[in-house]
Amino acid sequence: MTYTLKMQNEKVPKFKNKNFLTLNDFSTEEILYMLDEAKELKQMQKAGKQHSFLQGKVLGMIFEKSSTRTRVSFEVGMLQLGGHAIFLSSRDIQLGRGETVGDTAKVLSRYVDGIMIRTFEHSKIEELANHADVPIINGLTDDHHPTQVMADLLTILEHKGKLEGLKVCYVGDGNNMAHSLIEGAVKVGMKIAVASPEGYAANEMIVQRAKKEAAKTGGEVILTNDPAEAASDADVIITDVWASMGQEEEQQERMKIFTPYQVNEKLCSYAKKDYLFLHCLPAHRGEEVTAEILDGKHSVVFDEAENRLHAQKAIMKLLMG
Repeated sequence: MTYTLKMQNEKVPKFKNKNFLTLNDFSTEEILYMLDEAKELKQMQKAGKQHSFLQGKVLGMIFEKSSTRTRVSFEVGMLQLGGHAIFLSSRDIQLGRGETVGDTAKVLSRYVDGIMIRTFEHSKIEELANHADVPIINGLTDDHHPTQVMADLLTILEHKGKLEGLKVCYVGDGNNMAHSLIEGAVKVGMKIAVASPEGYAANEMIVQRAKKEAAKTGGEVILTNDPAEAASDADVIITDVWASMGQEEEQQERMKIFTPYQVNEKLCSYAKKDYLFLHCLPAHRGEEVTAEILDGKHSVVFDEAENRLHAQKAIMKLLMG
């Protein structure tokens, strides 16, 4: 599975007006095409070339969860693509005052060309998509974080030159990052091993669905309680915070449970010598990852953070262009 899809005389996938809710909604070819698009847009931006593919377009950005990277990358991305972005917090819109999701979707569809939402329940974004007449982009829900994983795949591709056949190790909570990593990895033929404490495993339905997909792509999904097993011969090691937004009350309990799952030098010694370390950020040094790893030579977390911009620009261009 090579990174040359757009160079080939393949039929171009149809993205216009599609929603971007989970990576499971897209084929292998579509994901590779989006990555190729992201690479091209990144090259154009670095070269200072104008790329106003969304001239005059407007993205509505609904934030029910706060954010640094998501807000800035989407807002800057729309600006670089020639469009505009409108920030809408839950305090600013009627959705937070009792208006139905369906009514909000119908109204915003009359004003904007696309909607990005960062929210809690995944069912809310599905309802938004059911009622909207413009593309809906998932900026994060409690169950999925697909834009982040597109940035992760782009980063791995840049540093490794391929995706297919690589082993990804994810250590930590079986949360939205774990779910989207599982879905994205199997779509591009990667092997993913997820190590979580008992009771914190990834959603079984998502895992089983991914295993069926892996049978078609040559990927593999492994769930374990042993971080060393997951990290063994890994090309990439990824982790996330132990308590996500909305789980602050569980912080102390989770600290005790997840301490054996810290990404440190000992754990990373099981990986390949040229492994990459990724983290979606913000990171808590000394908790889920040590400073030596996060700031070390294997870490590409700031390349990864930058690639949110380029991956999301590709998604917006293809859906809204």
